[in-house]
Amino acid sequence: MRPRSTASLACAFIAAALLLTGCGGGDKKESADKPAADTTKLAPLPKVAPDQVKPLVGRWVAQQAQDYFQFKPDGTGVWIKQSRTLWSGTAIPEGKGKFRFSWEGGDPQTSSYWGVEIADGGAKLTFAGTNQTYTKAKA
Repeated sequence: MRPRSTASLACAFIAAALLLTGCGGGDKKESADKPAADTTKLAPLPKVAPDQVKPLVGRWVAQQAQDYFQFKPDGTGVWIKQSRTLWSGTAIPEGKGKFRFSWEGGDPQTSSYWGVEIADGGAKLTFAGTNQTYTKAKA
């Protein structure tokens, strides 16, 4: 065997051994003692006034799916499907009929797909996560 191919083979063997043993380098105990850096820090929830969420208050029912949203005057709400709570938290007003949802007790500060928009003079609500439309139930 040539010296060059022997060195290449030895390097490949060592790399495979490290991969199989899960060695990523460093001291395992050291990394276990340190908590992982939280890259998804959430802002504290803003104070929501009842007049800011007034158009949202009540039950919003899906026409075909067996789910609904229910919101209270303090901005808290739930999303229920077949008796299971899919989300509970606070609706945070963004303006112009848009509300983003709190997540894990904090404010994500962006609506992205986790929020709703009210349209048709307050008769329809669209959840951005599924693009599904809900109608306000009669009280």
